[in-house]
Amino acid sequence: MAFFVAMAGKGGTGKTTVAGLIVRSLLKKGKSPILAVDADANCNLNEVLGVKITETIGKIREEMLQVPPGMTKDAYIGYRVQQALVEADGFDLIAMGRPEGPGCYCYANVLCKKYVDILANNYNYVIIDNEAGLEHMSRRTTHGADLMVIVTDASLRGVTTASRIRDLCDELKLKINKIVVILNRVIGDLMPDTRGEIEKTGLELACVLPADDTIREFDEKGIPTLKLPDDNKVVRIIDEFVDKYMVQK
Repeated sequence: MAFFVAMAGKGGTGKTTVAGLIVRSLLKKGKSPILAVDADANCNLNEVLGVKITETIGKIREEMLQVPPGMTKDAYIGYRVQQALVEADGFDLIAMGRPEGPGCYCYANVLCKKYVDILANNYNYVIIDNEAGLEHMSRRTTHGADLMVIVTDASLRGVTTASRIRDLCDELKLKINKIVVILNRVIGDLMPDTRGEIEKTGLELACVLPADDTIREFDEKGIPTLKLPDDNKVVRIIDEFVDKYMVQK
């Protein structure tokens, strides 16, 4: 049975990069096969992982009226989803993508959730990079998960946002076994006010990732996160995080 990890957080915190680092660590530890799910309409997890996507769930939604004669809608969608699955070395990727036409993304989210649940039977781990913010949870399109990782910066506002995400998960009674926070791109020591706010909110601080010039350079040049060297400090911290929270004993 797959171990589900749901990534969450506000935009601009490096959530997708952290998701890529988690996939990298699991691959290094021999935990494949892994299914990476880009559930953000503005998908870029493929760039972090160094693969190309040509089909998305959003595109499939737009083309549902073109079901071939003699084929049911469910069979056609299932066939198209299999086509959309990008196969790589040790992991596969599927992307929700942005629907080309007007209207709500809700049905594309529903399709993504349904077929990820089906595909998950073939994988040891499923890493879901959700869209930023809270809307996807209020629409109940976030999967239940073994672990939710909320990525934020070290500001008090960022910690407050992380606590709101945690509280909303509780209010919606989402089936999430554990919720932890990762502080990303931290410069210098963590400020006492930030640490105090984390303690006050009752959030579980899993790890602190320092601002890293190599990761910034990779992002700016479009180099996949998977190619980061093993001795990179952030890579080592994520390896420890994966060992503690994700490697099933």
